[in-house]
Amino acid sequence: MAEATISVRELSRRFGPFVAVDRVSFEVGRGEVYGFLGPNGAGKSTTIKMLCGLLRPSGGAASVAGVDVARHPNEVKKRIGYMSQKFSLYGELRVEDNLELYAALYGLSGERYRARRAWAIQTAHLEEVLRQKVSELSGGFRQRLALACALLHEPEVVFLDEPTGGVDPLMRRAFFDLIDSLAASGVTVFLTTHFLDEAEYCHRVGLIGSGRLVAEGTPTELKRRLGDRVLVEVRTDAPGRALAAMAELPHLAESSVFGAGVHALARPGVAEDEATREIARALARAGVQATAPVRVQPGLEDVFLQLIQEEAR
Repeated sequence: MAEATISVRELSRRFGPFVAVDRVSFEVGRGEVYGFLGPNGAGKSTTIKMLCGLLRPSGGAASVAGVDVARHPNEVKKRIGYMSQKFSLYGELRVEDNLELYAALYGLSGERYRARRAWAIQTAHLEEVLRQKVSELSGGFRQRLALACALLHEPEVVFLDEPTGGVDPLMRRAFFDLIDSLAASGVTVFLTTHFLDEAEYCHRVGLIGSGRLVAEGTPTELKRRLGDRVLVEVRTDAPGRALAAMAELPHLAESSVFGAGVHALARPGVAEDEATREIARALARAGVQATAPVRVQPGLEDVFLQLIQEEAR
């Protein structure tokens, strides 16, 4: 891995007796896109706030761009861009006013400000809404503006907390094209999301559950975490009934609704034919109309569900 621009060691955060982040450790290299995934309440946003100098850690240590986040939070803020989960720009100001305000906050002026303003407008495709109030914009345009403001001062590290919420698929694709270009230029991107398909764009992914780092690796490495265990899929118009029919089968470790069907993970050592026969018989007994059970390759969502469920247990 390239030289670490984010270094986290045993980082923790407590709110009274509640432990939101529990001794998390990881590193992110320069120019790396690191995805931080987890269910709601897992500790994603709390971690990102500590790394941005917005929330003081209860324990452990972390540095961003060479700066200790606990000792020098204001210095950290100068070196990063932060796009929060909750939209935080000024709704009563126009788009161009928000750009000017953020430029002033980061000390941009003169020719550099004009160059960065032009770049932000072109990159986020804001030309047609510059004179509109932010409160009048669609969710997609608001997210574009928030990202433009986070990048205006050319930060070394960019933190994006669920940046594509409320954004259409085309804009999501444009977001990740921009993220790719930022990483290629040496900018480190730390991204939280609960969209599993977005994790495929990341160089590495960390899975967090109940405040703990459950697993870490490239998307390909994480998919291998299930090893040679058999994953079976059935397609049905009654996934809830299918799930109930499969709930107590001895050869299955976990089952979950997956789109218009059900994915079932066999226990270690169970062969494919054993798992598929058992599932077919159970569905037939329950009167559930479904396709024949077939083995499929695990995706990130399968790995995510399995590891988070194991952590919860």
